[in-house]
Amino acid sequence: MSRRPELEDSIVSAVRRMSEGRDVAIAFSGGLDSGLVAGLAARYARSVHLYTCGTANAYDVVAADELSKRLGLPWTHVKLTTGNIGQLIVELMSATGVTDPFTVSYELQLFSVCRECPEDVVLTGQGADEYFMGCAKYVGRTPEAYDSLVRAGKDRLREVSIPCELAIASHFSKDLRYPYMDPEVIAQAEALDPEELLPRDMDSRKAVLKDVARDLGFDCLLDRRKKSSQYGSGTTDLIRAVARERGMRYNEYIDSLRGAAASGLPMSGRGSVVDARVDSVLKAEAERIIREGGMDPSAVIEAVYRRIVSDGDLRSVR
Repeated sequence: MSRRPELEDSIVSAVRRMSEGRDVAIAFSGGLDSGLVAGLAARYARSVHLYTCGTANAYDVVAADELSKRLGLPWTHVKLTTGNIGQLIVELMSATGVTDPFTVSYELQLFSVCRECPEDVVLTGQGADEYFMGCAKYVGRTPEAYDSLVRAGKDRLREVSIPCELAIASHFSKDLRYPYMDPEVIAQAEALDPEELLPRDMDSRKAVLKDVARDLGFDCLLDRRKKSSQYGSGTTDLIRAVARERGMRYNEYIDSLRGAAASGLPMSGRGSVVDARVDSVLKAEAERIIREGGMDPSAVIEAVYRRIVSDGDLRSVR
C-alpha cells in the first residue's frame, strides 16, 4: 500500500505529462532525483537517453554509468577536461550573463548536457533537494534554523538557478522541464509535516522521496548517495586545477574568462577546441590587441581558418 498516494500520483502525473510520446533527454547524476525521473519517463516517453556531465571517473559519472545499466537505459558521458572547461565556461557566461563563480560551477553540468544532447525535451531532477531536503546543510538543524535554510534554498532556486537554466535552455532551443517543480508536486510536498522532511542524519535525507521510489518499484534507487553537482561531477576540482596551472585562485580564473564572454560575440554551441602552441609573449600581446579591438581570440582564429578555406591555400597567412 502506498505511503503517500497523493504525492506519488502528482510526481507520476508530472513526469508523464512532460515526457509522454517524446524523445527525452535526462540530465542524469546517478542519484535518487534524476533516477526516479528517468525510470518514470521510460514508462511513457518514446525514447529516453541519459546524459551525465563530469570528469573522467568523477563520483557522478561512475554512479550514473552503474545506475543506467540497472535501469536499462542508454547513457552518454559528457566529458569535462582541462582542454574544454575554459571554453565551456565562456560559452555559459555568454549565453546566460551569469558570472558568479558558484553558480557557474553547478550550472555548467546542465549547460554541457544541453549542448551535447540532440533531444529537444530535457528533464531534470532540479528542485528535489529544496522540497524534499536533500542537502547536507539541513541535517540535524533546530526547527528555526531549518526553516530559515529552507526558505533561502527555495528563494535561490527560483531567483538564481531557474532563470539561469531557462537561459541555457533558450540558448540551445531546448524545452527544459522540471517534474519536482510542478505546482501539484510542490503543493503536495509543502502539505507534508515538516518533521517528516527534516533529516536526522545524512542517510535520512529525502526519506519521503525514497518512500515514493520504493512504492513505485524502484528499489535500485534507495541506496543512492549524492554529492552536490559541482563536486560530484568533478567540476570544482577541475577548475581549481586549471586555475593553479595558471597561477591563479579559483575565483580569479573564473574572472579571467569574463572578458571573452563580455565581448558579446556569438559563441558556437558545438565549436571545437584548437590545440596549438605559440610563444607565450606573442600570445599575450596578440590577445591584448585582439581584446582592445573588441574581439575574441576564438573569433579571430575562426576567421583565419575561414580565410584559408576560402583561398584554398595559405596566401592569407604568409
